[in-house]
Amino acid sequence: MATYLYRLGRLSFRRRKLILAIWLAVLGLFGVGAATLSGPTSNDFTIPGTEAQQAQDLLSERFGDSSAGGAEARVVFAAPDGEKLTDPENKAAVSRTVADLKSGPQVSEVSDPLDGTINDAGTIAYARVSFKVPAGQIAEADREALLHATETGRESGLRVEAGGDALEAEPEQGLSEVIGFGVAAVVLTITFGSLVAAGLPLLTAILAVAVTMTGITIASGFFDLGSSTSTLALMLGIAVSIDYALFIVSRYRHELALGRRSEEAAARAVGTAGSAVTFAGLTVLVALTALAVVNIPVLTEMGLAAAGAVAVAVLIALTLLPAMLGFTGRRILGRAGRRSRDIEADGERPTMSLRWVRLISRRPVLILVTAVAGLLLIAVPALDLRLGLPGDNMAAPDTTQRKAYDLVTEGFGAGYNGPLLVVVDAADSAQPQAAAALAAESIKALPGVVSVSPPTFNDANNTAMLQVTPATAPDSTETTDLVHTIRAGNDMLRERTGAELAITGTTAVTIDIAAKMGGALLPYLGVIVVLAFLLLTVLFRSLLVPLKAILGFLLSVVATFGAVVAVFQWGWLSDLIGVDQTGPIVSLLPVILIGIVFGLAMDYEVFLVSRMREEHVHGAAPTEAVIKGFAHSARVVTAAAIIMISVFAGFILAPDALIKSIGFALAAAILLDAFVVRMTIVPAVMTLLGRRAWALPRWLDRILPNVDVEGDRLSVEEPPDEPPVRPELVGAGR
Repeated sequence: MATYLYRLGRLSFRRRKLILAIWLAVLGLFGVGAATLSGPTSNDFTIPGTEAQQAQDLLSERFGDSSAGGAEARVVFAAPDGEKLTDPENKAAVSRTVADLKSGPQVSEVSDPLDGTINDAGTIAYARVSFKVPAGQIAEADREALLHATETGRESGLRVEAGGDALEAEPEQGLSEVIGFGVAAVVLTITFGSLVAAGLPLLTAILAVAVTMTGITIASGFFDLGSSTSTLALMLGIAVSIDYALFIVSRYRHELALGRRSEEAAARAVGTAGSAVTFAGLTVLVALTALAVVNIPVLTEMGLAAAGAVAVAVLIALTLLPAMLGFTGRRILGRAGRRSRDIEADGERPTMSLRWVRLISRRPVLILVTAVAGLLLIAVPALDLRLGLPGDNMAAPDTTQRKAYDLVTEGFGAGYNGPLLVVVDAADSAQPQAAAALAAESIKALPGVVSVSPPTFNDANNTAMLQVTPATAPDSTETTDLVHTIRAGNDMLRERTGAELAITGTTAVTIDIAAKMGGALLPYLGVIVVLAFLLLTVLFRSLLVPLKAILGFLLSVVATFGAVVAVFQWGWLSDLIGVDQTGPIVSLLPVILIGIVFGLAMDYEVFLVSRMREEHVHGAAPTEAVIKGFAHSARVVTAAAIIMISVFAGFILAPDALIKSIGFALAAAILLDAFVVRMTIVPAVMTLLGRRAWALPRWLDRILPNVDVEGDRLSVEEPPDEPPVRPELVGAGR
């Protein structure tokens, strides 16, 4: 592989104008497509194969799409202290507000809050506002009209708040990516000591992200994409684009420092560091595309979009970056090299990284045990992990959604915020009315049920809907148990009447997603671990090194889960990162986190250990290879990790709960994996393994392809024909 990439790097360097023109043409073409072919995104979840989704589909078939797929808002009214909503003036104010709510063009129905949904004290009531379209298709003008209608009641002295999925606007991009780019620019400038060297990774990252985002925008015109799809791709695209370019640019400058011509240096940088970039990108692609195993469309979309971002980043790093190096030439070293830093030459200098790895090599067991124990301690809160979907109960306390939720809880009880929708399919029953009545009676007799509405039948009189109000909050374990208990009664109903029941609604969907996520974790882990093990075995020609890499990843993940639970569920440091409300962890997060962190963790494994293998292949003793390989690559990996942490941490500022938690989780995961696992545990384990780290059965050695990631075959290529840059100039400015 190194030879092919060497030739690609040389070709890109020589044909730099053509390569740049091609990428600019691609960007222009995608830009035009994004402007003309884009479509709307959605916040809707579909979970094929679950009971909640099957019940949702049955409702759409038997009652019409609006009954199952339309968005809903809940407008809550509270009378002033000492008054009731039934007082003449307050009653008139409620009527005016309801009239305003009905004026929305996408509104299909508004219930009367004073007829059936008012509490016994007459102080709190709520109106259900049903829309003709799903939440993702509600125009912003309709949301504003709904909120404007609430002002009608407030102006009359009532307290009026609104919640529900109809108010869920698509997440907007804020300053997250700007912060990430800003921090990356500072880190790159400090690392390289050259504005030209720092600017190239940023420039190529901007182009890569632009191509990816316009591509996703085009795809939205042909596929139903989730509103969070582009954010995840943006998050990963920025991080990996900068990191991949950083590794190649640093190797290019190292080759220049050795005295090679610019063209030869670029070709060798792509042949060596580019091989590591290719395999690192492949591991990320494997992890992201494997999200399809979970069989939840929104996860598949997010995974494929993010995988596209990574693929674009790899292609640009291997083609456009060497072309840009052709434009900069030796100017990338700065003025006569005085302000330049060859960050891969640290293996010969007593730097902090060299001192650190020598300390590890002297006390590998002590440091290994300490690092593993620390990660396991951080992982302890993960034992209390609870999954759910963000709802009005997770909104900030000062939002109208959270105020509406609290008012309903105060006036009626927490269960009214998450009623269950029971569907009785009586198509095969001789007595549909009796079947629905039996279902209602059996459910009402269960502990934890406050009320059951009378059955509502469709026109064909073969399907009924029952609304069940639990006594407990939607995200409580008691409500989950109630859902399972109701479902367990399906066998009895089928035997006695021939009818079947199913449960749907937001609460049931949340429960089913959590269950499906839990069931998918092991198969998903199995897929990515096996595929990544095969890739790393080919790359490193070893069995123990890939095994160590995967075990280290598992340590990083469980520790990250512990940190996420401590912050988002327990509330530790929640004020520091802007978590307004604690609660269950978003159900999608564990699978997303495992997929992305696995790929990114393998990035650092590849970059760090490939340099150790390079030293080993070139004749260094086992411990010496670990020390030299670590010292050469540690500064690069450190800079890459700081950049990636900063990019992900910037998304903690996002208002969306899913994006905020993903940003925090990924930043924490990279912090733990890069600095504890890869830069502490890995050299300790490699030191303990010695030559056994590179052991490979002979039969396997014969059949495995030799990808030559260390670039050993390039040693016969053109030797240096320029004098090396003097060390005192290369290292100046440290």
